[in-house]
Amino acid sequence: MQTNFSRQSKHQLGWTGRITARVIRHLQQGIGSLGDLWRTPFTSVMTVLVLGISLTLPATLHLFVKNTQMVTEQWNSASEITLFLKLSTPDKSAQNLVQRIKLYPEVANVVYISADQALTEFKVASGFGQALEYLDENPLPATLLVTPTKRFSQVQAARELLLKLEQERGVDQGKLDLEWLTRLQAMAALIEDVVIAIAVLLCLSVVLIIGNTIRLAILNQKDAIAVMKLVGATDSFIQRPFLYAGVWYGVLGGFVASICVAILASYISGALSQLTELYQSQFVLSGLSFTELVVLQLLAIGLGLLGSFISVRQHIRAIEPTAD
Repeated sequence: MQTNFSRQSKHQLGWTGRITARVIRHLQQGIGSLGDLWRTPFTSVMTVLVLGISLTLPATLHLFVKNTQMVTEQWNSASEITLFLKLSTPDKSAQNLVQRIKLYPEVANVVYISADQALTEFKVASGFGQALEYLDENPLPATLLVTPTKRFSQVQAARELLLKLEQERGVDQGKLDLEWLTRLQAMAALIEDVVIAIAVLLCLSVVLIIGNTIRLAILNQKDAIAVMKLVGATDSFIQRPFLYAGVWYGVLGGFVASICVAILASYISGALSQLTELYQSQFVLSGLSFTELVVLQLLAIGLGLLGSFISVRQHIRAIEPTAD
């Protein structure tokens, strides 16, 4: 019984020891790869800056698209449907129609503009006030300004709501200016596609830059790698420091990109505040959230690891010790 317990303890200690040794080995190689970067400061700094700047552009474009979507959502919520009532509709019937439309779950607000109020506003806006005095009767109909809820302010939902409102008794016709909204959404979709295409190209460039940097590092240590293989080192053992180097490049490049995006966001925010003051409006530029910063950092690390992996798989296998 005691013998079995001792064997089980030794077996558990063996597994624990192997796992601990592997973790320590990875830590040593990871810290050692960081030391290798420190020993070539110029090359390392230049590579990190190139990576950071390459990641800054798609991150800044994402920030632009993010704030554009916030603005378009506000505009979409402010869209209105104009209902022109029949000229024969009495004021009481129009008020009843307003109350019915307010009960619609798709409607957020309804504003009633009587025919007399519409004529008064038209006189002031058009400048033909004296000429309009000669009219025998008011040619303008009463109008309802219907504001849909946020959910029904999109293009397709707004169209369906317009068709539904036009079926109401007393409504002559309705109008919803969807052309500008459709163009705005098309432009936003185009910008998103452009951002995705640029981001993909820049991410590929990051992979190529890191892969080329790791390739040069491998070639500089070609003789040392050959000696390590000669004494029995495996390819995976030799590859780890270079893989960790790619991870460090990604960590530092993502950190530089985060700083650059924050600086650009602060600069653009100042310029926008001056512009919005001219239009007596307030708009605060939204920066990258904590989650987006984490995603940016993970993306940089992933690209660095991918670039280094492609390079080491191709070049370290090609290095073989030769007998003199």
